[in-house]
Amino acid sequence: MEILKVSSHSSPNSVAGAIAGVIREKKMVEVQAVGAGAANQAVKAIAIARGVDLVCIPAFANILIDGEERTAIKLICEER
Repeated sequence: MEILKVSSHSSPNSVAGAIAGVIREKKMVEVQAVGAGAANQAVKAIAIARGVDLVCIPAFANILIDGEERTAIKLICEER
């Protein structure tokens, strides 16, 4: 499954285009965000990508950033 990492500085329109493209190609994508700002941008991007009929499952993921373990929100999105 392809993973798209979103930051608080990510453009929701660009992320939405990436989500739609991966969904069309692979039928499933995982969107990861660490922090409130990144989660906000990720949710906005999913709302914009609604031209593709999506179902999203929220979950947590433990990831390593600069040798430090952090908790990320992962949104597993698939075509309905």
